[in-house]
Amino acid sequence: MKILLLSIIFIFSSPNLLFGEASNYRKVAIMYSDKFLLHNTGKNHPERPERLSKVVNNLKNNKLLSPHLVWPLVREATEQDIKLVHTENYIDLVRKEVNLLQKNDISYLSTGDTIISKESNKVARMAVGAGLSGADAIMEGKVSSAFVLNRPPGHHATASKGMGFCIYNNIAIVARYLQNKYNIERILIVDFDVHHGNGTQDIFYNDDSIFYFDIHQHPLYPQSGRPNEIGIGKGKGFTLNVDLPKGSGNTKLINAFKNKLTPAMEKFQPEFILVSAGFDSHQGDLLGQLNFTDVGYENIAIILSNIAKKYASGRKLYMLEGSYVAENISKS
Repeated sequence: MKILLLSIIFIFSSPNLLFGEASNYRKVAIMYSDKFLLHNTGKNHPERPERLSKVVNNLKNNKLLSPHLVWPLVREATEQDIKLVHTENYIDLVRKEVNLLQKNDISYLSTGDTIISKESNKVARMAVGAGLSGADAIMEGKVSSAFVLNRPPGHHATASKGMGFCIYNNIAIVARYLQNKYNIERILIVDFDVHHGNGTQDIFYNDDSIFYFDIHQHPLYPQSGRPNEIGIGKGKGFTLNVDLPKGSGNTKLINAFKNKLTPAMEKFQPEFILVSAGFDSHQGDLLGQLNFTDVGYENIAIILSNIAKKYASGRKLYMLEGSYVAENISKS
């Protein structure tokens, strides 16, 4: 069996796929910090540090890919960064509830089903900061693409509420950061996690500068993301949901990207692509039953690379969302 994440990064780093000429080849940034392992969710929680450790080890020991990867330092997001998306009241709530915990305590964030521990706020800010650091590296021309190996995930978090294992909405903050710092006018956010990214959709639901494409299993938590949810106000038509029944497999995944996303991008023409990469739709995962395989993910990575090449000068950044069997991200 192929190593899933390594396969996707290989697609990133292929000069023929991304740029057409080897002379234009640029390396892929892997955004990671050992601090991500400090977010303690308890012994049997599906969102746990081991999700990342195997992936990192495989990347560093892969002789084919490692020469084409760079591992930039990542920074912690500032409060001003977080405020690009989240309310001040919610930021204060997270800080206060985390600060009440002792060293080895774990508890639930009062807004929803998200476990927190003593280091969770700092780690969550580092997850956001890793995305911002990756965006900077791309916009400064140091790399063409970045993959952020972050935890906790973010796509369920709304502006004022953490839920679904998420504290801050990492990818939404990166989108606003790109708009504010680099004047990027049109951003495509793609979410292929098995669960609908209700938080990301909610944040941009009335926004025509962000096109949000989400393919997910239905029915399944959080029970949102139906095809009739297309945005409101000036954002109407800029949200595209594809909900699939369990057992759908690769064909329906690939067809949605070819027949729905690709035509929509001919009109929208994004200047940057952000991807909420949730591999819990992989066959055998604990929480999903869409039965996608490595081949399916490789195909959509190629489609996204082609969209990025055509409209966004190859600029794309992936951030990790869900996957609750480590072997589905990286098989040993």
